[in-house]
Amino acid sequence: MAIKEVTRMGNPVLRKEAEDLTKEEILSEDTRDLLQDMLDTMKAESGIGIAAPQIGVSKKVALISVPSDSERYPEAEESPMLFIFNPKITVLDDEVQGFWEGCLSVPGLRGFVERPRKVQIDFLDMNAQEQSIVVEGFLATVFQHELDHLFGKLYVDRITDMSKLTYNEEYSKFVLQQVNTEE
Repeated sequence: MAIKEVTRMGNPVLRKEAEDLTKEEILSEDTRDLLQDMLDTMKAESGIGIAAPQIGVSKKVALISVPSDSERYPEAEESPMLFIFNPKITVLDDEVQGFWEGCLSVPGLRGFVERPRKVQIDFLDMNAQEQSIVVEGFLATVFQHELDHLFGKLYVDRITDMSKLTYNEEYSKFVLQQVNTEE
């Protein structure tokens, strides 16, 4: 369909809980068009996930697809394309893990966020069928990050140490350099 403009931090649509979709809405042509717009936009932005509010649509739908050869996230486990409607997240392990996160809606920045390391996502797929997936490690972070958008949250809200919020250029110069030196 079309590449849409990504809504950025400050746009009110990113701060409100999105609306659930009915099974009829999920199966509608309008939703198929929305999914294509989201997919086109995610690919154009080289993202691994996108939520409808990120293109200005306050509906509970997100796409996640992590390629095995992601340059931005080399530690990422591959995930096939998933279309997620009306998700419910259950924490399966209270132990947290931390990763440096970036976001299409917060361009130019990266921040260190700690999240539960293992979660279960119950959702409806693009055929309005109930699904459940258990994810852990970096993939759990990806899912939690994307699904946060459906509940009015951005990764910057979850940063507990604001000294670990940085511009991408400084992240590359200082944080990655430090990690590479330690290895």
